[in-house]
Amino acid sequence: MIDKQNLGRRAFLKTSAVTAIGLPLASIANAATPAGNDGFNYEVTRTDAEWRDFLSDSQYTVMRFGLTELPHTSSLATETSEGTYSCQGCELDLYQSVWKVELDIGWVFFSHSIPNSILTAIDGNPPDGMSNGDEDPAAMIEAHCRRCGSHLGHVVYARNQLVHCINGTALKFTPTAA
Repeated sequence: MIDKQNLGRRAFLKTSAVTAIGLPLASIANAATPAGNDGFNYEVTRTDAEWRDFLSDSQYTVMRFGLTELPHTSSLATETSEGTYSCQGCELDLYQSVWKVELDIGWVFFSHSIPNSILTAIDGNPPDGMSNGDEDPAAMIEAHCRRCGSHLGHVVYARNQLVHCINGTALKFTPTAA
């Protein structure tokens, strides 16, 4: 069952001035398509039952169905140690801490990813009234793990900068050895 509370970030950004293009509130029908069912051949594949056994309920909902964790629920949003952020689904290194952007909005933000680690996809159109300033509404850009196809978050324009807005539940943090 899909946890409707995981849509919190999309609802928050829809009604705030945090982002110029906004995050659409995903319908349950659109969110009910598991990540990895797009015809792309991922290096790491699992059956739905294997993903359910491998991930926690919240990780499964976010990473396999593209939903969003509630704001301020991941300790990684305030993590300040040096280290590497990898995918919970396959442990592919995705982000370095030096690229972390501190925005007190409730999720983990990075200026960019490790090259060849992220795949992007269109996530539909934003709600009525939200656009990129053009005549046509802007489409959202989803961020997925290149190795296993897991949904990580979105690429958004927040507080005058283009950033990767990532669900902490989709990430594993490994501090740099001292």
